[in-house]
Amino acid sequence: NPDLLELLARIRHTNTLVISDWAFPYWDEIETIDLSLTKGIPLITDLLTLLHPNFKVGRIWQAEEFLTTNPPEALLAYDAAFDGFKRLSPQLEVTRLPHVELKCLVPQAIGLIRTGDPTAYGNVILESV
Repeated sequence: NPDLLELLARIRHTNTLVISDWAFPYWDEIETIDLSLTKGIPLITDLLTLLHPNFKVGRIWQAEEFLTTNPPEALLAYDAAFDGFKRLSPQLEVTRLPHVELKCLVPQAIGLIRTGDPTAYGNVILESV
């Protein structure tokens, strides 16, 4: 996707990138690339896995509600996706905060990538190293 590649090429030290589910609100303030094809395609974890080799992440934010509203398989899938970033950034931190507070961080992001993911509170914000 040329738009996605162009967005990723502009990310520098400490810039943030939002990867959202299919129901995340639209934000006028930031560039949005919509990759959603249909329910579940692609998943946020699919995109995270594709980013592993080329995107060095030092911090991840996610809503704390994610932990209490999803089945164990979803938690494991996200943990595996996050672990992929730890190969390049062993000091990686995952910070979970209330969903309302997570959304307050969105306008400062360099861009937002919307997926077809239906996972409740699966949205993540990645900070580049």
